[in-house]
Amino acid sequence: MKQQFFTITKNIKIAKDVMLMRLCGDTSDITKPGQFVNLKIDGQFLRRPISVCDYTKDTLTLVYKIVGVGTQIMSEYGVGTKLDILTGLGNGYDTQLSGSSPLLIGGGVGVPPMYNLCKVLIAEGKTPTVVLGFNSKDDVFFEDEFKTLGAKVLVTTADGSYGIKGFVTDAMKDIDYDYFFTCGPEAMFKAIEKTVATSGQYSFEERMGCGFGACMGCSCKTKYGNKRICKDGPVLTREEIIW
Repeated sequence: MKQQFFTITKNIKIAKDVMLMRLCGDTSDITKPGQFVNLKIDGQFLRRPISVCDYTKDTLTLVYKIVGVGTQIMSEYGVGTKLDILTGLGNGYDTQLSGSSPLLIGGGVGVPPMYNLCKVLIAEGKTPTVVLGFNSKDDVFFEDEFKTLGAKVLVTTADGSYGIKGFVTDAMKDIDYDYFFTCGPEAMFKAIEKTVATSGQYSFEERMGCGFGACMGCSCKTKYGNKRICKDGPVLTREEIIW
């Protein structure tokens, strides 16, 4: 973990209530897809944890949804604003377990970390299929970006206004894969758990206090004892989760 100051170079709306923020700064502590950063927000006591969508050695891309006061303040930051950010948080995904044809499943704001994961898997010579789940057409984002990487992409919407009508599990039925990675709401995870036939990794969304394991506020029970989502997670393997 490292405390850094980043400068915003872009902060734009890309879908309904969804913003893309690009920042310039030192990302050397980010080493795996699926890690997150913790942002200090003006006037707010707790930092806001945001998954890393993508990064280079000196740029950081975050995609976030406006859901409360903190993210509303974030959405109003202009180019040139400096942010105090803790980087390199969380364990990230282990791509060595993926096999040759992994399945990536992102639901809503769980989509962003799938992007860098997809990029890494393709760089490793693997052939990922990506399933993106949204409520409606207005919520869809990053479909073209995943296709540009070279992945096969399927989009579902709950109301049927775009892509496959239904949920991510409806798109998964006819896909051949040998491992899965996912990020999204827990309700989606429980549906996926009833559908998948392989091992995989879940990245959990959780309210956090410190973001680096000191406060124990995001602890959860696993088959191997208590784990902190911020420090020992947010990625947990299918085999260790107690539903």
